[in-house]
Amino acid sequence: MKIRAQALLFDNDGTLVSSLESVQRCWTRWAAEYGITAERFGQVELHGRPAVEIAADLLPAEVVPEAVARIEQLEVEDVPGGGVRLLPGTEDFLAALPADRWAVVTSATRRLAEARLEAVGILPKTLIAADDITRGKPDPEPYLLGARSLGVDPAACVVFEDAPAGLAAGRAAGMTTVALATTHQAHELDADLVVRDLSALSVLVTDGGVEIAVRD
Repeated sequence: MKIRAQALLFDNDGTLVSSLESVQRCWTRWAAEYGITAERFGQVELHGRPAVEIAADLLPAEVVPEAVARIEQLEVEDVPGGGVRLLPGTEDFLAALPADRWAVVTSATRRLAEARLEAVGILPKTLIAADDITRGKPDPEPYLLGARSLGVDPAACVVFEDAPAGLAAGRAAGMTTVALATTHQAHELDADLVVRDLSALSVLVTDGGVEIAVRD
């Protein structure tokens, strides 16, 4: 199977990098600080959603701004301690792409996203973060903004995601979706193509765009 596109849009956590241990560590501490029971906390989907939406599900509205600032602080402070690592295939895949053909579209805040990306040496020319949007994934707004920032028709973009919410956002934006089974089982992911991670894919840059294929 080959997929052709003009631009590639990547989620970050669970797609380019792994921060699962950091996320679990920081959010568990955060929940304890705000008196949220383990049972209540376990009912909320964390992955692939902006922190402000998660906090709004768990806390009174007047507490949310302070709580969001607190989780951002905890997660940023956790990065230097090894809170993030590159996932297989990320480095080689991104190195093959011209800087103006790809963007990172993340549910993290810009401060947190930049800290995690810098820690592993990824420096995207275009970064769409939670600060830039009004509605997070699964709403298509983040990916539509990514396409607009690159000057590309949404229909000519490919979204790379590991979370159902992000894949739903890509579909709603009218984009081709590639799911990476890094944080969810393959059968849980609804996408045009499902692979284990970016190491399963090859990329070829042509005059007409980018061609992605599954490695033999």
